[in-house]
Formats: sequence, C-alpha cells, structure tokens
Amino acid sequence: MSEQPGAADEIMNGVYRALCKHGYAGLTMQDIADECSKSKSLLHYHYDTKEDLLVAFLSRVISDFERRMSRSADAPPVERLVAFVGWFVFEPAETERESFHIGLLEMRSQGPFNDRIREQLLRSDRLLRETAADVLSDGIDDGVFREVDVDETAALLVATLDGARTRQITLGTGLGGETASGVTGDDEIASEATGNGDEVAYGTPGDWRTTDGELGDVDAPEADIAYTRTVAEATLRRIVEPLLVEGVALPSLDETLEQLTARTGENPTAGPDSEGETRE
Repeated sequence: MSEQPGAADEIMNGVYRALCKHGYAGLTMQDIADECSKSKSLLHYHYDTKEDLLVAFLSRVISDFERRMSRSADAPPVERLVAFVGWFVFEPAETERESFHIGLLEMRSQGPFNDRIREQLLRSDRLLRETAADVLSDGIDDGVFREVDVDETAALLVATLDGARTRQITLGTGLGGETASGVTGDDEIASEATGNGDEVAYGTPGDWRTTDGELGDVDAPEADIAYTRTVAEATLRRIVEPLLVEGVALPSLDETLEQLTARTGENPTAGPDSEGETRE
C-alpha cells in the first residue's frame, strides 16, 4: 500500500539514519522505526518486509540522483562534467556520508544473491554511465570536447570514480596501504598528488623515496586528503583535460564542490525537491 507523501519522506529519512547508524547487515525494522515517528507495525503496513523497504529506499536514492542531474541539464557541459566528478568526492570529516556508503557497500555485496537489489544496482550503474555519456555528447555537439567514444569514456569515468569511493570506505582516506614489501600499489596516484614528475614509493611509514631508493624532494601527501579527492583531481587532469578543445578551461574543483547542493551519500530527502524548494 502506498503511503502519504509526508510519510514517505519520513520513512526514507528513517532508513537513511538507521543505515548510517547500524549498517545493512544488522539493520532491523525496529531500528528504522526508532529513527522516525512511525511504529514498527506501521512500517510493516506500508512494506511487508525489510527487503521491500530497502529496495524502495535504493530506488529513491537513484531517483534523487536522476532528478538532481536533470536540473543541471542546461548548464555548460564542462561544468556538468566537473560536477559529475565532484559528486563522488567526500572528505574525511564527512563521517555521516562515509557511514552511509559503508551501509550501501554492504547492500551492494548482496547483488549476486538478490535479484531485486541487483536490479537497482544495474539501474544505478546504467544511470551513471548514461549521465556521463550525455554530458560528453553535449560537449562534443557544443564544440568544447574532442570527438571520443562517449560510451567507452563514460564507462572509464564511472569505473575510476566509483572504484575510488569504494577504496576509500574500505581501506581509508589517504594514499597509504603498504604491501608486505613496503611498496604501495598507488605509486602513480601518489606521484599525481605530489604535483611533480617523480614516481614515488613507500619505504617505512613516513619515509618517502623515489623509485631508485634515494630520498627525494617529494612531499608525502597529507594524510587528511581524501582518496576520492585525489582521484577526482587526477581524473580531471588525465581523462577530462585531454578531451577539451583548445581555449577551453576546466572550472575549479574546489569551487564546484562548494556549489554542489548535495552529493552522493547525503540524505535523499533532505535536499531541494523537484521544484527547487528545501524540505523542512
């Protein structure tokens, strides 16, 4: 049975808060009820099972992303592409968004075993790739992007950015993660972060060396720089900038992040609605 619009928002807010607090594996209908004014029995009145409710929540999150992207469809393609990249960035201080993504990652792990969850995950992946491809196509039509295979480039963008987000929430914020040999698997990204051409390898923690083993004039990336931020900046330099025709410049990622009213992992019912007003 469908619920009233206000009740729908309240329930979805409750799912969001409960997922941030408890994660997916141990989440119960009572946990969700505790995060909103609805009783457990009322939740079951609207949704027969916890799975029904969580699938509806996933659908809501995806629809929210689609709605936000459609509102910026008239913006210049270059700005839209930088905003798309920025959508995947979250900073170390954004602990609520990190908790939410941990819960989502748990749900994503059910994809191979749960057809309904996999259907929503496929919808999300398709929407992300189509969104990036549409921006690239618009940029080519407007003469600001070079001719490329838009579907292939969109798939590369999504795989890179989504992979960085997954890596950050599973392994941590910075560029660490030494192997048993003491050499990180992120040397290329680390080199990008230093801003010079030296390839970097890890020795002992805090001991940055060039690949010939000598201490170099290379500053280690700050530990509080988000991995998603580092990869986003590298993506703009290595993937997006080469697409630009001569004379076209990228907007600042910092300014773009400040202008984004919401990014992935924020409460889907807390931002501006389809008419651009803010829900209380």
